[in-house]
Amino acid sequence: MTEIDPSRAFAKDVKRIVVKVGTAVVTGKGGRLALGRLGAICEQLAELNSDGFEVILVSSGAVGLGRQRLRYRQLVNSSFADLQKPQMELDGKACAGVGQSSLMAYYETMFDQLDVTVAQMLVTDSSFRDKDFRKQLSETVKAMLRMRVIPVFNENDAISTRRAPYKDSTGIFWDNDSLAALLSLELKADLLILLSDVEGLYTGPPSDPNSKLIHTFVKEKHQDEITFGEKSKLGRGGMTAKVKAAVNAAYGGIPVIITSGYAAENICKVLRGLRVGTLFHQDAHLWAPVVDTSSRDMAVAARESSRKLQALSSEDRKKILHDIANALEANEKTIKAENDLDVAAAQEAGYEESLVARLVMKPGKISSLAASVRQLAEMEDPIGRVLKKTQVADGLILEKTSSPIGVLLIVFESRPDALVQIASLAIRSGNGLLLKGGKEARRSNAILHKVITDAIPKTVGGKLIGLVTSREEIPDLLKLDDVIDLVIPRGSNKLVSQIKNSTKIPVLGHADGICHVYVDKSCKLAMAKRIITDAKVDYPAACNAMETLLVHKDLEQNGFLSDLIFALQTKGVTLYGGPRASAILNIPETKSFHHEYSSKACTVEIVEDVYGAIDHIHQHGSAHTDCIVTEDSEVADIFLRQVDSAAVFHNASTRFSDGFRFGLGAEVGISTSRIHARGPVGVEGLLTTRWIMRGNGQVVDGDNGIAYTHKDLPVLKRTEAVENGI
Repeated sequence: MTEIDPSRAFAKDVKRIVVKVGTAVVTGKGGRLALGRLGAICEQLAELNSDGFEVILVSSGAVGLGRQRLRYRQLVNSSFADLQKPQMELDGKACAGVGQSSLMAYYETMFDQLDVTVAQMLVTDSSFRDKDFRKQLSETVKAMLRMRVIPVFNENDAISTRRAPYKDSTGIFWDNDSLAALLSLELKADLLILLSDVEGLYTGPPSDPNSKLIHTFVKEKHQDEITFGEKSKLGRGGMTAKVKAAVNAAYGGIPVIITSGYAAENICKVLRGLRVGTLFHQDAHLWAPVVDTSSRDMAVAARESSRKLQALSSEDRKKILHDIANALEANEKTIKAENDLDVAAAQEAGYEESLVARLVMKPGKISSLAASVRQLAEMEDPIGRVLKKTQVADGLILEKTSSPIGVLLIVFESRPDALVQIASLAIRSGNGLLLKGGKEARRSNAILHKVITDAIPKTVGGKLIGLVTSREEIPDLLKLDDVIDLVIPRGSNKLVSQIKNSTKIPVLGHADGICHVYVDKSCKLAMAKRIITDAKVDYPAACNAMETLLVHKDLEQNGFLSDLIFALQTKGVTLYGGPRASAILNIPETKSFHHEYSSKACTVEIVEDVYGAIDHIHQHGSAHTDCIVTEDSEVADIFLRQVDSAAVFHNASTRFSDGFRFGLGAEVGISTSRIHARGPVGVEGLLTTRWIMRGNGQVVDGDNGIAYTHKDLPVLKRTEAVENGI
């Protein structure tokens, strides 16, 4: 699926469009008209015309088409002896005169079939020197557009005073690309689309496998970096001419997109704000950095800034978090506006309802995030805590202390609020951070990143938190095992698996959130109904939402099962059954128990007892969060001891499996790993340990002359240590 590009939000306000069709698009092999391709373009323009858009067409191809026809005529009229002689070069102006009528005849025939009227508009460079001509041209075109007529412009090369159509680039315009740019400015268009035979502007010749498509042209960045290929063999200037025309129009206030005329529906895709071709815009330098920062440079900068952060006092680090919380609240309207644009774009692109739900920042979300950041700030400083103290030998003291991991790379999808949680946790734990959010939250992530980094003092530097904006940068980052210390992917099973298979860097996270609630025969019905509805309906898209309801077989006999099912159905939950439940409840049978719905749907199955529930969870679960509802304490203890998941609850909703609700302040993610951190990962999960040894001249010397005591010493709390002057 072609992705929505938030930087192309202007497309929704477009009314008047200039579309320029290049010679390579108009003609095919041998110079003949590319009937199918041109027909598809005409159909798109006719559809736009009927939808109320004002369409102006600038078409090349007349000279090439005329040359093809004159060569054919020359061949027909030549004797065999004539054909043995060197053929004279055909006059370009004669070719233009012959080709113009043929080209316009095609447009009239095609558009007539589509119930659209067109008008031929032949102009010359010299005409635009006349102010009265410009005024009259504007009035005539506006009158045509009011009547839904599509003007078809072409430079009148047949009578142009230009010395040679392919060599003279002087004057007000010099080819149909520059004519299209001039007309878009003159006629006050909202958008100029230049259709070419390639997808857009590349960093080098498109045929070069190392060339990359430039999605947004930044003049200050790209004008000296691009290597152009050969000039078009059909038209006059190829991509060089298009870029020059696009820059002139863009800096005159007209957005321009260069894209392929070969691809189906590209014009319509541009108007839907989809990311096709190359965008030229006068504000492009505000959207992308002028100077590229390599992945390594970004990671190294984050590490250097993290060391500066660790050197600050605990109070100074706490102040940074309070400043961030204040900045979030002060910029709430701006953040909400950017988020609304992301949500609208995602809905327009047809993203799944569950993804859109995770993307939305609901009213009160910013206040809630600010509160969690403040809560995190008030927690005990996690850096440099003494975890264990040992007297190794007389006068030789060893301390095991908490320490930041280093540089974290967090890859997350959809939820922009995750950026705030992760960034605040990284600051509290003293880590450098690189963030890569989902493209669907591009605007939200950008504004949140700016608000947060602007609140970080210059003594530390905003590079403490780097925002990765391109998906193409991820493979490079995953190779940096010497400067990135931990990767935490938050997203789909596919995302987590891809990252695990692509890096040597340790990966912390979970692939699926298949959470179970087991309702035992000794449950309280009212409590069970309250827990299962909350676990499923409170936030269906969350990874800690219930995906499978397991019910003791006796509850089917006493009618409790029907009450539980009714409680879910009245909340709009779609139910799928396992083999036993689907037969009893007459609901569709699930295709797989190992399925994360992330929506108002769940699986129901009937089990023999608590052991059957445990076996089912171990076979089909994801070791995330599982719950038992029962009044039998012995059964509850069996469940709590034997279910091998990161979080196991008794008589409480699975939705409590969250860093904020656990009192961790926030969470960077939930880990189902069994190494390092497990469950909601807060500050503690982003720390490692260091060993600090203090002596007074001791040496090993083959362990001679030293008496090891290895005596555990009491560890004082930080406040006690300060009071005692330690």
